[in-house]
Amino acid sequence: MARKSFDLIVFDWDGTLMDSTATIVRCIQSAAKDLGLPIPDRKVASHVIGLGLSEAIRMAMPGLESHVYPRVVERYRHHYLAQDEDLILFVGVREMLADLSQQGYFLAVATGKSRVGLNRALHSSNLLSVFDATRCADETFSKPHPAMLHELTRELGQDLKRTVMIGDTTHDLQMAINAGAAAIAVDYGAHPASELIALHPIFTASSVIALHTWLNDNA
Repeated sequence: MARKSFDLIVFDWDGTLMDSTATIVRCIQSAAKDLGLPIPDRKVASHVIGLGLSEAIRMAMPGLESHVYPRVVERYRHHYLAQDEDLILFVGVREMLADLSQQGYFLAVATGKSRVGLNRALHSSNLLSVFDATRCADETFSKPHPAMLHELTRELGQDLKRTVMIGDTTHDLQMAINAGAAAIAVDYGAHPASELIALHPIFTASSVIALHTWLNDNA
């Protein structure tokens, strides 16, 4: 049976599939505190989630001398690695992915995480075999550059016009716009619903359950 709209569904990771937003914010703030630097507030630290780590730190803490940023990144990784294996998927994620896979959709991840970080997360959540392809920020251009979606569609032989990007940040939605793909927002992650809606996603989900239902009915 022909699909309604999409063949390839691409997910962001942090704040979309994994409940990690608050942890990432705390780790950014802890890294700044360790080095005696001004501590970004929650709004600022949340806004950079989804970008590659080095870019995110520079955006969250602008104006530092260039040699300081690698030290901030090191401290962030120290804090994050101490707890990333304890992070959990949002309720309903595992069931949604299993259902979509069974229906024959191509599934992919486009994330600001590093390859090492994503592999750790996929392993700890037992999702290594679920996705057909993945792209990380240290392998190509960071969001909102469209490269991740261009590369994923080429690898899987898919059409961008039948691809949808799902994410919790404006970086995700803008990447989809830049690539010519559709975009779905989830408003339970890092960026506020008002900022997401301003980019006109085709749907905004308030929970994984709502997202799963919409995909079953419309994708």
